[in-house]
Amino acid sequence: MIDALFGSKTRVKLLHLFLNNPGKAFYVREITRLIDEQINSVRRELSNMLEVGIITSDSADNKLYYEINQRYEYYVPFRAIFADEHIEAAVANTKDTGWSDLVRDLTGVRLAITAGVLVKGSASSVDLLLVGDVPAVKLKNTIKQIEKIEARELNYSLLSYDEFYYRLSVRDKFITEILNGKYAVLADTDNILKMQ
Repeated sequence: MIDALFGSKTRVKLLHLFLNNPGKAFYVREITRLIDEQINSVRRELSNMLEVGIITSDSADNKLYYEINQRYEYYVPFRAIFADEHIEAAVANTKDTGWSDLVRDLTGVRLAITAGVLVKGSASSVDLLLVGDVPAVKLKNTIKQIEKIEARELNYSLLSYDEFYYRLSVRDKFITEILNGKYAVLADTDNILKMQ
């Protein structure tokens, strides 16, 4: 039935392969072996998927590698359909998934801003900006939990309060791009964003 919906058995197999292996890249011959399809139909479907933007390609060692684009607009819903594991957050930004409390509860967080794939309509390349003195081990564990809930890798940045305040005051490009786009504030203990 899914074959009929998506128009191609090969495309369905490719989506299944890529969406069950986020962050892993495959080259064409490897893909043809893994999904047991003809190389011409694999190449055709890879070309279609690249054009749509659901996968990306990169060359290394004289081979062209393909992987799922985790920043694709419909990544989470596709993952909910094709992934073998249960996805907790089937559609991003339609309900509170509870991970915002994980960020607020981090020791030392003075400012937490979400953007990128975590905020609908945001074009930021940074998904989570944290400001404060957060223990590295706790931060990594929290990010892993959020990534599991969101079913995708996140781009995050941690700045000390002094560095953030300085960058904000000199209108640093990195900070300005985040604050000029769509974003959400999870925590701002010093009301620094209200003072600007």
